[in-house]
Amino acid sequence: MESQSSLLDVALPEPLDGFAPLTGAVRTRLSGTAWVDHLPGWLTGSDPLFQRLLEHVPWQAERRWMYDREVDVPRLTCFYDQGAMLPDPGLAEARRRLSAHYLPELGEELVSAGLCLYRSGADSVAWHGDTLGRGRDVDTIVAILSLGSARTLGLRPRGGGGTRHRFALGHGDLLVMGGSCQRTWEHGIAKTTQRVGPRVSVQFRAIGVR
Repeated sequence: MESQSSLLDVALPEPLDGFAPLTGAVRTRLSGTAWVDHLPGWLTGSDPLFQRLLEHVPWQAERRWMYDREVDVPRLTCFYDQGAMLPDPGLAEARRRLSAHYLPELGEELVSAGLCLYRSGADSVAWHGDTLGRGRDVDTIVAILSLGSARTLGLRPRGGGGTRHRFALGHGDLLVMGGSCQRTWEHGIAKTTQRVGPRVSVQFRAIGVR
């Protein structure tokens, strides 16, 4: 475990406006160059932002081919690529802070935002890594801001095996997956029979990472 700071954190101090200093994130080394940073309650008072996203994001229901049939994706989504206006100034501020903090390590800014709405415990995301783009070949960062009810995100080495790490994410929590995590580890959120409310996951990524 370790936490990390940078000169940019000194040059751009974090005002007391709901975002905790990113220097408080705790890093867990996974394997090789893969790591995750975890900062519970990064954004305090996040419920108004959560409600605005629920109401104003043009959520989309997707269908995908799995094996030999087309099925509903068990969550709603919306993607904002590089240059697109984000649906709320709070997300633009979150991305700006993350970009400034991780720029020395990543070497580029975070430019896109993918949003997922988990409506209930029946919604989920299967084990995967973000390897549809550059993440399959290069080290990168995927920063997840979680809003609303908590859901458990699991991490396991790519290729299967048991879940190695679990993070209950909700109510302004932050999880950042970095290094080779996307191509050497998998993450997912399982369905649950527990009664849970809706959750919005916001994933900030670098250009060409999906």
